This record gives sequence, structure tokens and C-alpha cells, in this order.
Amino acid sequence: MVVISIKQADGDGFLYETTTETQNNDLIKSLVEIHNERLRARVIVDGCRALALYGPMKHQSQVGSDEVKEKYMNEKIEKGPNYQTDPTGIRIGNPPEGNLRDTLERVAKDLEEYIDKSQLKKRIALDHACIMDKIANVRGAVMMSYPMGLPEWDVVKMSLDSIDGVKGTAVEIQLLDPESTSLWAAGKEFQRGNLVSDRLGKNEKTKVIAKLQKKGSGPPGREPIVNEEERNAMMAHYFKRQEELKRLSQADDDDYLNSEWADTKQMKRSLQGVTSIKAPGFKF
Repeated sequence: MVVISIKQADGDGFLYETTTETQNNDLIKSLVEIHNERLRARVIVDGCRALALYGPMKHQSQVGSDEVKEKYMNEKIEKGPNYQTDPTGIRIGNPPEGNLRDTLERVAKDLEEYIDKSQLKKRIALDHACIMDKIANVRGAVMMSYPMGLPEWDVVKMSLDSIDGVKGTAVEIQLLDPESTSLWAAGKEFQRGNLVSDRLGKNEKTKVIAKLQKKGSGPPGREPIVNEEERNAMMAHYFKRQEELKRLSQADDDDYLNSEWADTKQMKRSLQGVTSIKAPGFKF
């Protein structure tokens, strides 16, 4: 299988497996689907954890601190047996019971781990169907926790319903259009209408680092020669070396004469066995 490693500027990315006989159009569509579903999954994971802690979201007209509403506005707040005040004032504060809460946390963590960038180091390629199965698990856990369903405005419900549910969130700007997105590797574009083999050859064991670009963005910028971690290590080594040179420049030129290795009679005393003889009553 040909392995496509999709890399982003912030270090995020994922692996995808294809063949040399795949149409570039189909490849780009599959990569964009996984890219968008990973963004959607992050919204679901964050929303699901907030749901497990503080319950469903309030309507926009009711957003605000429950404590302020009770104390200064004389509003009666509905408090269930597991009530916990949401410090952001966005959720009602009534989460599901303990075992259902644990289920929500477990399926959210499972989804998060599958789409995480650590899969790159583990060399695990992502599959769109597998992502959808894990999202379905989250949907099932939400239905068990709230059989009557979540309100229409809850971000968890909207995100679980479709990819359009993430619009209006922080990740919306990162969504890609499968019809206009371009795929680049080594400074050259995968031309739509061609096969993967037209760009990478017919070796099925090829692995290539590629990037997805929005329409009109042009080719991606070149990668830096060293990454941020290597750069920090080099700077730390350079600073340490500078400090050593600074100390040497400030040291007395004859300071080394006080060192044991500079004693011209050290070998003679060692052969005579008198190196450790001390006068009684003196401490050295």
C-alpha cells in the first residue's frame, strides 16, 4: 500500500493508505473527509466531556451564571441529584448519573485517541469508516444518557447529526472542500483526473509526506531544515558552550597549576607510596 502522511503546519496530521491505481480525485476526497471528520470529532469529544460534567447546553437566551440568577434575579434553578454549577454558565448543571457519565467519558476518550496525531508515530493509518463507527458509539452513549434527546442548540447534538454541526465553532475555518482542495507532495501537485501512479510511480511500498491546500492557496511553504525541538536543543547546546567559554576566559591563566594532574612530583610520590601520608594532628 502507498502510505500518504498528511502533515499540517502545527505538527498535526494523520496517515492514510491507498494504491497507485487510485484516482487522484478519489484520493483527495478521502483525505478531505478524514481531515474534516477529525475536526468534527474534536468538537464532539470536547462537547461530550462538558456534557458529562454539566449536562446539556442552555438556550442562548438563558446563558449565564446560575448563582447570579438565583441571588440577584430571583430565578429558580432546576437542580437534579447530580447538580454541578457550570462555571461558564453555558450548561444547565444537571449531568447524567455516575455510570452513564463514565460511559460518555470512555467513548469520548476512545474517539480522541483514534484521531490523535500520536497515531503518526505509531504508524497507524486512519480509516473513515472507523471514525464513523466511533462517532456512532458516542451517539449511542448520548442516547442512553438522554433518552429524550438533547436540545436542538446543543453543540453535541449538532455535531453528531452532521459535519455541518461544527459550523460556528472554532474549527470551522479549518474545514476543507473536497471539490476544490489540492494535494501537494515535494512541491508538486496531484493533478485531478490522473492516477496516483502518475505522480508517485507504481511502487506500492511508497511513503510520501503531503499537504492539503485550500483553493487559491498555491503550493505549501517549504518545511524548515530543523524542527522546533531540534532547534531548541541546538540553542541550549550553544548557550552551554558559550557559558563554558566565558568561564574559561575569566579564569586565572595559572589556575591549572593548583590541579593534581599538574604536580610534577605526583608520579614520584605515587611510585614511592607516599601520596596519602599525612602529618599527625593536621587536617587537609
